[in-house]
Amino acid sequence: MKPPNPWLIAVVVALAAFMEILDTSIANVALPYMAGNLGVSNDESTWVLTSYLVSNAIVLPVSGWIAGAVGRKRLFMGCIGFFTLSSLLCGIAPSLGLLLFFRVLQGLGGGGLQPMAQAILADTFPPEKRGLAFALYGITAVVAPTIGPVLGGWITYNYSWRWIFFINLPVGLMTLFLVLRLIEDPPYLKAARHAGVRIDYVGIALLVVGISALQIMLDRGQQDDWFESQFILILGVLAAVGLISLVIWEWFAPRPIIDVRLYKNFNFLSANAMMFLVGVVIFSSLVIVPQFLQTLLGYTAELAGFVLSLGAVLLLIEMPIVGELTTKVQARYLIAFGWAAMALGIMAWGPGHVSLDHLIVRLRG
Repeated sequence: MKPPNPWLIAVVVALAAFMEILDTSIANVALPYMAGNLGVSNDESTWVLTSYLVSNAIVLPVSGWIAGAVGRKRLFMGCIGFFTLSSLLCGIAPSLGLLLFFRVLQGLGGGGLQPMAQAILADTFPPEKRGLAFALYGITAVVAPTIGPVLGGWITYNYSWRWIFFINLPVGLMTLFLVLRLIEDPPYLKAARHAGVRIDYVGIALLVVGISALQIMLDRGQQDDWFESQFILILGVLAAVGLISLVIWEWFAPRPIIDVRLYKNFNFLSANAMMFLVGVVIFSSLVIVPQFLQTLLGYTAELAGFVLSLGAVLLLIEMPIVGELTTKVQARYLIAFGWAAMALGIMAWGPGHVSLDHLIVRLRG
């Protein structure tokens, strides 16, 4: 049987990752509408974001370990199916409590999609073509959270906030079918699965405690006056103890769920540090700016989404170009240029964003 076109596999896994990443930001502009429809306050509605991110952050770092236990294809398909089903449940949730529960399930399903997509791309393409393949994935990873508020605002304003979850159903079912037909585990993963995997219960417990406490502390700290609140103080202690203990335990564990010894490699450490900072800049603005525009400036969900839309258009143009340049220019030079451009953008955003927002509103009449 002829193997499938690797670029078709790339499109399929990128589509799955796009669906998951989109859900990290598509609900941002819909929070005031959710609060009104479910009869809760705006502050309470922010748990819709927090619950998803907490469960997502727990599954994401251990997905490689889970793939070794059950197989990458099985995990990828399981995550897609679980994510799609929980999206349906989120859309029909009658109360905030059930919506938060289903968002936790959605985050658990979505947590394995990004790392599995990247691992499949790395095994599918030879080294000389991985730059272009990861550029395709990069479009989904960076553009999805940018267009999320635009799409979410348009859907919420013209239809209902529930449709921001229902749109995952056709995409998820189509992706699930294509993954079943196109993707197979590489031989080394099949051998690892048959060898058996020991469960690191201590590592899993420390990860859940540390990540959950840190995420909730960061999300609720502003409302509760940070460490003036006993609740936030307790979360901070739990996060510090849990994460430090996790690193120490995993460093000496014979079969860790997270191989923290990889951080001895300087390139790996610096790349992770840079992606962490990029994530802080991107996701913080994507969460805060839509709420600021709607609650303080009176924008509709649709207009708040369009404020962030220009970045998505530029990224769609830029990512394929960068992918092609990786075959001709050293990656460190491209990274340095990108960081310089981002720093200039941050400095320009502060004094310029209000005038840009009003310009967009005037252009839309």
